[in-house]
Amino acid sequence: MTRHPLEKFRFCPVCGSSEWVTNNEKSKRCLHCNFVYYANVSAAVAVFIRNKEGALLVCRRKKNPAAGTLDLPGGFVDIGETAQEAVIREIHEELGIHVTSMTFLTSIPNEYVYSDMIIHTLDLLFNCEVEDFSCMEAADDVADAFFMPLNTISPDDFGLNSIKKGIIAFLNKNI
Repeated sequence: MTRHPLEKFRFCPVCGSSEWVTNNEKSKRCLHCNFVYYANVSAAVAVFIRNKEGALLVCRRKKNPAAGTLDLPGGFVDIGETAQEAVIREIHEELGIHVTSMTFLTSIPNEYVYSDMIIHTLDLLFNCEVEDFSCMEAADDVADAFFMPLNTISPDDFGLNSIKKGIIAFLNKNI
């Protein structure tokens, strides 16, 4: 597995030249057509949702990376979509529930392994309100979804580093 996000890209995406060289730590440059490509982060969202008893909604990941571990609901922001729109869409896709309000909490950088490649992400964490959980059902890339009392949550049970950091901050009331 490679650590640099552009190492697997061997040819210029504009002209197809193999004279595609490292320009600096975050970009590659084509010696043939001078095109420069920068590897920027992908945006993702994750949400904290609590029920009336104060328990936190957590999910079990269905797919890799970290299949089988705990996670917060959320996912990648699509092209042309705001982070807030991604929150609404992802929560509905994964759980069938509707977000009624949200507040941005913080952002945490992450490395997300996909297809044996590191995808650098910036995870945007939100606190969300949901009024009705009666239609909640795990779907999409969520194997299971359930509420956990805060005193039973262990950050080590969460598979993604950014989510672990977010859980620790949340439990310590730092976000």
